[in-house]
Amino acid sequence: MPKLILVPTPIGNLEDITLRALKVLRSVPLILAEDTRTSGLLLQHYEIKCPMQSYHKYNEHQALERLCDRIEQEGEVALITDAGTPAISDPGYLLVRACLERSIEVECLPGATAFVPALVISGLPSDRFSFEGFLPAKKGRQTKLRELAQRDHTMILYESPHRLLKTLEQLAEHFAADTQVAAVRELTKLYEEAVRGTLAELIQHFTQHEPRGEFVLIIGRNSTFEGEKEPPIDDSKPLSEEERKRLRRSKKWNK
Repeated sequence: MPKLILVPTPIGNLEDITLRALKVLRSVPLILAEDTRTSGLLLQHYEIKCPMQSYHKYNEHQALERLCDRIEQEGEVALITDAGTPAISDPGYLLVRACLERSIEVECLPGATAFVPALVISGLPSDRFSFEGFLPAKKGRQTKLRELAQRDHTMILYESPHRLLKTLEQLAEHFAADTQVAAVRELTKLYEEAVRGTLAELIQHFTQHEPRGEFVLIIGRNSTFEGEKEPPIDDSKPLSEEERKRLRRSKKWNK
């Protein structure tokens, strides 16, 4: 039965690849790669000799049917991106959907991705979060920022170094200045760094220090968020059963 296998690749340190991923890359007859030059360095490092074919965001719409035909022909084909898990802010989603529509099995190996370790080391609440990927470049950007300011949980963005300061300044138009933020860059690499603080402090930091490297931006709940609030409980008398239930459900109880 034909199968597409999504294989995560290291986001920096080449040692962050699983034995299973290496086994798959050595066994398939074809590897679809976002950039064959970048992926070629990885394959060369692990002495993997396998034909590669380019598959990126500029050709993914046009290539779908042809690639599905190729997968059915070859039996098993691996999909990799420059770094991380395919289809997470990288090409892959459309191919996965096309394969499923043609009854081609799809398998995804677990492995490297940038936003999970960035969230964990940010120090911000990780029990509930949303991954937003890259913000819209122009159309819909302000609408998205206003929407994020009304979220009651941690949010995760990807951002390039040349847009980071602008994004922080635009966030400050919708979020309170004391909203907690972490900017994590160069994960797993030599110059890995996490800058933590308030939104105002990060704007000041990156005004004075030019951003370098790709960033994961972790944004805490807007400190002026005005969502639904729990009604106050009168602590001058014993709690009713309903109040006890409400306390158990409340965020304060679960902290």
